[in-house]
Amino acid sequence: MTDPVADLLSRIRNAQLAHHESCVIPKSKLKLAIAQILKEEGYVEDVTEHSEGPQGSITVKVKYDDRGLGAIEKIARESRPGRRLYVNKDEIPRVLAGMGIAILSTSRGVMVGRRARDLGVGGEVLCSVF
Repeated sequence: MTDPVADLLSRIRNAQLAHHESCVIPKSKLKLAIAQILKEEGYVEDVTEHSEGPQGSITVKVKYDDRGLGAIEKIARESRPGRRLYVNKDEIPRVLAGMGIAILSTSRGVMVGRRARDLGVGGEVLCSVF
C-alpha cells in the first residue's frame, strides 16, 4: 500500500456510506493519532486499539445523527505521496471558514490546524474534514 492515510480515510468514508456501525483498520502510530483527533473533534464516536496479530488494528465506531446521517460530510486527503503539501504557520488552511478541521503533521506531533496555529508551527497538511 502506497498511502496508508488515504486507506484510513477511505475505510471510514466507506463505512459511513454503507451505514456500518464500525470499521477495522490496520494499526500505525500515524493512523491512530488521526483517528484519536477525529474522536476528540466529534466526527467519530469511539476509537479502540487492538494489539492482536503482528501489526494490530484500530476499530473506529462511526457516528450518526438521529436521522441516520453520518457526522462526516466530507473527508479528503490533502497531501499525497506524489504531491506533498507543506504549509508554514501563516498558511494553515481554515476548512469551511472554521466549521471543519485540517489535520497536520508537525514537528510537535499530529494535531488540528487551529492548535498548530496557536502554537505557531506549520507542517504537512494530511487531510481536511467537515
